[in-house]
Amino acid sequence: MITTALTELCGIRVPIVQGGMQWVGKPSLAAAVSDAGGLGILTALTQPSPEALREAIRETRKLTDKPFGVNITLLPSINPPDYEGYAKAAVSEGIRIFETAGNNPGPLIKFFKSKGCIVIHKCTTIRHAKSAERMGVDVLSIDGFECAGHPGEEDIGGVVLLARAAQELKIPYIASGGFADARGLVAALALGAAGVNMGTRFMCTVESPIHQTIKEKIVASSEQDTVHIFRSLRNTARVFRNKIASEVVALERRPGGAKFEDLRELVSGVRGRVVYEIGDPDYGIWTAGIAMGLIEDIPTCEELLKRIESEAEAEIERMGRMVRVKSKL
Repeated sequence: MITTALTELCGIRVPIVQGGMQWVGKPSLAAAVSDAGGLGILTALTQPSPEALREAIRETRKLTDKPFGVNITLLPSINPPDYEGYAKAAVSEGIRIFETAGNNPGPLIKFFKSKGCIVIHKCTTIRHAKSAERMGVDVLSIDGFECAGHPGEEDIGGVVLLARAAQELKIPYIASGGFADARGLVAALALGAAGVNMGTRFMCTVESPIHQTIKEKIVASSEQDTVHIFRSLRNTARVFRNKIASEVVALERRPGGAKFEDLRELVSGVRGRVVYEIGDPDYGIWTAGIAMGLIEDIPTCEELLKRIESEAEAEIERMGRMVRVKSKL
């Protein structure tokens, strides 16, 4: 077993967290990850209401008796979701591990800590991580430029960002963005992290609730098959490079750029959800990280975590043999 601050705090065997992915973090996947020894995460906003989240939590509990958490991501919105309702519903259902992300998480973090919960907060910069640290979070999830979804606007890759976290942070942190295998886990540990967060890799598992064709598309793709959209709007998002994403980028690059209203129909979240339902990779925008270049199969979560765990242990042992005691003669 690889024991870290993350495994001890969350009561898990393998220092791997399943990212809280919209339309993907459902009971089947969260339970499978937790049962395999990692930390499964339900995505609150995938559920249409706090009451639906309650039902998802209960369904997950029927599938696993291992710890799992709930992700609540604070999104810019004209009509924001009932974040407080989702938070209260999850806590009342006995959830004690939360992953938070997004802007102004202070009130949410304060509520969770008042209820004795463990909070893992996702950040893309060291200054935001230090701010969350002051708010009292337990673990920071440091998101490098390689990640799917929103990497921030500073374009700092994981190697430097994680090393900076080791210099600056006083609490445990995990590495997110570009992780999919044992080598990545060992590299993250060497950089000071207490584990890794994997999103795209878990999309491509048997228990992932997305269409088989999309899983096969991920396997067939490489690290070159993502693109950034919303760069001109300073809300950068890394997504799969398809016809819709290319059209969005073209609109942003035209003289005068583009306003969100020009892109709204193309980037509709509903269309992204339908991609996962019908298996058409060009129907809408869907997130994927450059970790696609490391994904070559569609295993069960148990097979995946056992493989990463055993290969990581072997790699750590191999590296240990590189250190030799000097002769005193």
